Amino acid sequence: MAAVDDQTPPVLDETTCGSLLQKLQQIWDEVGETDEERDKMLLQIDQECLDVYKRKVDHAVKSRAHLLQALADAKVELSRLLSALGEKTYVGIPEKTSGTIKEQLAAIAPTLEKLWKQKEDRIKEFFDVQSQIQKISSEIAGTSEQVESLTVDESDLSVKKLDEFNTQLQELQKEKSDRLHKVLDLVSTVHDLCAVLGMDFYSTVTEVHPSLDDSTGVQSKSISNDTLSSLANTVLVLKEDKKQRLLKLQELATQLIDLWNLMDTPEEERSLFDHVTCNISASVDEVAIPGALALDLIEQAGVEVERLDQLKASRMKEISFKRQAELEDIYAHAHIEIDTEAAREKIMALIDSGNVDPAELLADMDNQIVNAKEEAHSRKEILDKVEKWMAACEEESWLEDYNRDDNRYNASRGAHLNLKRAEKARILVNKIPALVDSLVAKTRAWEQERDTTFTYDGVPLLAMLDEYMMLRHDREEEKRRLRDQKKFQEQMSKDPEVFGSTPSPARPLGPKKVTGPRANGSANGPTSRRLSLNSHQNGSRSTNKDGKRDSRPIAPVNYVAMTKDDAASHISGTEPIPSTP
Repeated sequence: MAAVDDQTPPVLDETTCGSLLQKLQQIWDEVGETDEERDKMLLQIDQECLDVYKRKVDHAVKSRAHLLQALADAKVELSRLLSALGEKTYVGIPEKTSGTIKEQLAAIAPTLEKLWKQKEDRIKEFFDVQSQIQKISSEIAGTSEQVESLTVDESDLSVKKLDEFNTQLQELQKEKSDRLHKVLDLVSTVHDLCAVLGMDFYSTVTEVHPSLDDSTGVQSKSISNDTLSSLANTVLVLKEDKKQRLLKLQELATQLIDLWNLMDTPEEERSLFDHVTCNISASVDEVAIPGALALDLIEQAGVEVERLDQLKASRMKEISFKRQAELEDIYAHAHIEIDTEAAREKIMALIDSGNVDPAELLADMDNQIVNAKEEAHSRKEILDKVEKWMAACEEESWLEDYNRDDNRYNASRGAHLNLKRAEKARILVNKIPALVDSLVAKTRAWEQERDTTFTYDGVPLLAMLDEYMMLRHDREEEKRRLRDQKKFQEQMSKDPEVFGSTPSPARPLGPKKVTGPRANGSANGPTSRRLSLNSHQNGSRSTNKDGKRDSRPIAPVNYVAMTKDDAASHISGTEPIPSTP
C-alpha cells in the first residue's frame, strides 16, 4: 500500500491503474475502510487482473495455434496444387521461411491464389478436351451419352496429362474426318447408282440413317460403324442390282439387234432404242448416264423384243427365203449345184405345218450358211485356179481364131493391139499344162481329204480337165497331120510324076478347136463341156460320192461338147455316145 501512496499523482485526464488505485484509496480514506478490508479488496483486484491476463494469454495461444495451422495448411495446399498441376517448383514460392507467422502467411498467400486460379483454368481445359473426346467417341459408337455427366480428375491436372488427352482428341478427330469422308464417298456412290438405276436417292439413303439427308450439315452426319456398314452393304446391293440390270439390258439389246438384222428394220426405227443398244458392250463401271438402267427402260426393251418376236413369226416365210437366197448365193459363187426348188418347198412345208420353232428353223439355216461358207472357203483355192484356167482357155480360143486370120498382119486399125494380145496369149497358153497339172493335184488332194467328188456346177472337175487335155492332145495331133498333108501336097505339086496323077483336092480340114469351159455359157450357169466318161483311164482319180471308181466306157477322140444334162444322162448310161461326122 505504501508503494501506492508514494506514487505521484497521475496526470489529469489520464486514467491508469495507479490513478484508479489512488482514487480508490482516497475513497477508502473518506469512507474509513479498515486496512483489513482494504487488503482484501486489493487481493481481489489482483486476482481479477490475473484472470484477465490468463484469458488474454489463452486467446493469444489459440490464435497462434490457428495461425500455425493455417500456415501448415497453406504449405500442404501449396504442395498439393503443385503436385496436381505437375509443377515441381513455382516462381512465386518464398524462398525463406523466417519471419513471424503472419509474415509467412502473407508471403505464401499470393502464390496460393495464383495456383488456385491456374487450377481452375486447367480444370476447364481438361473439361473441354474430355468433352470433345466423349462426344466424338459417342458419334463413333453411335450412342448419345450426355457430356454433362463428365467429371474431371483433379488429382492429375498436369500438362503431360493434358497433352495425352489432346493427342487422343487429335486421333479421334482424324478418325472422325476419315469416317466422314468414307460416309460422304459412300453416299455419293449411292447417289450415282440410284441415278443410273432410276431409284429415289433420298429414301434409299435415309433408310440407312436419317442424318445422311442433304438437308443436314456435314458434321452432323452419322459416322458410326453401323452407318458405315449399312452404307457399304447398300452400295454392294445397288452394284449387284446394276450388274444384273446391265446383263438383262445387254441381253435384250442383243436380241433387238438380231431381230432388226433378221427383218431388215430401218435405221429410223432402230434409233428409237439407241439408249438401249449403246451399252451392249459396256462394262458395269462404264454405265453412268442417269436412268440408263431404269426398270421402265428395261421393261420397254422387253416389250419391244416381244413385239418383234411376234412380228418375226408372221414374217417367217420372208425371213426364211431370205436366208435361203443367201445360202443359194454362197453355193452359186462356189459353183456348187443344189436343188433350190426342193429346198424352198421344204421350208414352206415346215412353216405351214407349224411343227417347227421359227427360231430353230432360222438357227438351222444359219448353221447351213456357216457350213456353206466353210465349204466355199475350202474350194476357193481350186476355184481361183479354175478361173485362171478358163481365162487361159478363152485366150487360147481367141489365139486360134487369130492365127487362122490371114489378114492379121495387115496394117488395119487395132492390129498392133491384137498383136500384143497374141504375144501375151501365147505366153499364157504355154502355161496351161502346168496350170492344169496343179489344178488336178489340188483337186485330187481335196477329194481324198473329204472322200467326195469336186464338182463344178454339177460336173466333176477332174473329168472336165481330163477331157480338155485329151482334146488338146487331139488338136496337136490334128495340127501335126495337117502339116504332114500340106508337105505332101507341096511335094506333089513340085514333082507330080513321082506321085502319079494329081488327086482331086481334098476338103480343107482345119485343126480342131478346143473350146474353153466358158465357150458356150457362163461360169455360173449351164455350160457345154467335153467330159471324159472313163476318167481313170485318162489319168483321173475322180471318185463318186460313194467312194467307188467310175468304170464307164471311154469317150471317143472326136467326142463333141454336150450340156450338163446331156453329160449326166450319158454318165448314167441310158443314151449312146454321140460322135462327130
